[in-house]
Amino acid sequence: MSRHSTDRPGREVTGPLDGVRVVEPAGIGPGPFAAMVLADLGADVVRVDRPGASPLGGDPAHDVTNRNKRSVVIDLKSPEGPRTVRALTARADILVEGDRPGVAERLGVGPEECLAVILALVYGRMYGWGRRGPLASLAGHDIGCIATAGALSMIGTPDGQPVPPVNLLGDYAGGSLHLTTGVLAALLTARATGRGQVVDAAIVDGTAHLTTMFWGMLAEGIWRDARGRTLLDGGCPSYGVHETADAGWMAVGALEPQFHAVFVSLLGLDTEDLPDRADPHNRPALRAEFTARFKMATRTEWTAALEGTDACVAPVLSLHEAAGHRRLAGRGTCTEAYGITQPAPTPRFSAIPGTLRLPPAVPGAHTPDLARDRDVPELLKDHR
Repeated sequence: MSRHSTDRPGREVTGPLDGVRVVEPAGIGPGPFAAMVLADLGADVVRVDRPGASPLGGDPAHDVTNRNKRSVVIDLKSPEGPRTVRALTARADILVEGDRPGVAERLGVGPEECLAVILALVYGRMYGWGRRGPLASLAGHDIGCIATAGALSMIGTPDGQPVPPVNLLGDYAGGSLHLTTGVLAALLTARATGRGQVVDAAIVDGTAHLTTMFWGMLAEGIWRDARGRTLLDGGCPSYGVHETADAGWMAVGALEPQFHAVFVSLLGLDTEDLPDRADPHNRPALRAEFTARFKMATRTEWTAALEGTDACVAPVLSLHEAAGHRRLAGRGTCTEAYGITQPAPTPRFSAIPGTLRLPPAVPGAHTPDLARDRDVPELLKDHR
C-alpha cells in the first residue's frame, strides 16, 4: 500500500483528492460507499457514528465500505451533538448524508445550518426518491427504486420473474457513483466561486439515468420493452450464459461478426451449417446448438479453450474465484489489506493513485486522533 511523497516535509500524498475533507454522518448503503470512493481517492473522510450498535449489525471491523475513514461517535440528540458536527463541518469541503428528508434538519445539521458555518461547503444528499417529489418522504430501497425506474423489468428470463441484481444497480451505480460525480463537480464550482451548494442524488434518478441508451433504442424501434428478448438481455444466444457439463456457466458476448466467427469456430461448429443469426426466428435453434455444445465439456475445459481469445467468452466466477483469477490478479483488481480480501481503489491514475491507508473504521476509534488536530481540540474533548 505505497503512498507517494510530496513537497511538504513529513507529509505523504494520499491520492488525487489529497487535502479534501469530508464529513459523513453515519448511514447505510449508498452513502457510505460514496464516501468510501472519496476516501479511496485520498480524501480525509470523518465518519460521524452514533451511539449504539451498527444499524446493519455485524462486526464493523469487516465493513470494508468504511475503509480509509476516521470515526468519531457523537450523539446528535444530545445538546452538544449538532454543534460538534457543525464545527467538524466548518473544516470540511464536502458533507455526505443519507437520512430520510427532514431528519438532518430536525437534528440541526441540515444544509441551511451547515452552509451558514461554511459558505463553500458542498452538501451531498443521498436519497431513494430524492429531496422533492410525491414519494420524497417515504423510505426508499434499491429494489423499489430500480423497479420504479424501469430497470428491474429488464433483468431476468422471458418467462421468469424479474431478478434483483443484489443492490449493485440502484444503491451503488444509480446512487453512490452519481452522488460522487455530483459532489466532485460541485466542489470544482465551489473552489472557483467560493460558494457551495446542495447536491440532491436519488437512486431512482440515477438508475433511470443508467438506462439512457435503451430509451434511444426504444425510440428507434430496436429495443423491445420486454425481458429477455433483445440483444443485451439474454434474448440473443450469442450474448448470454450457457451451462456446462459440470453445472458451471460460461458467459458469451460474441455479438460482432468477427467475434462470433471465432466463437463458433472454437466451439467446433461450422457457420455454414448454422441458421442465419440475423433472423430472430432462428434464435431458438441457435440456442439449442450452443447449449448442446457447452454441455459436452466442463467449465474448466471451456475456459481453457475459449478464454484469451476473441471469442468473447468468460467463465461465470464466484467472488472467491474472481479474486484469484489471473486477469484480476494481473491487474491487482483485488488485494489483501488488513486481513480482508477486497477490491483495490479504482480508477487507476498514472501520477497519484488512490491508496488503502486505513482499515474499516470502528466507531469512535479515531476520536482521540481527531481531538488532537490543531483546529478541533475543544470540540471533541467530551467525546474521548
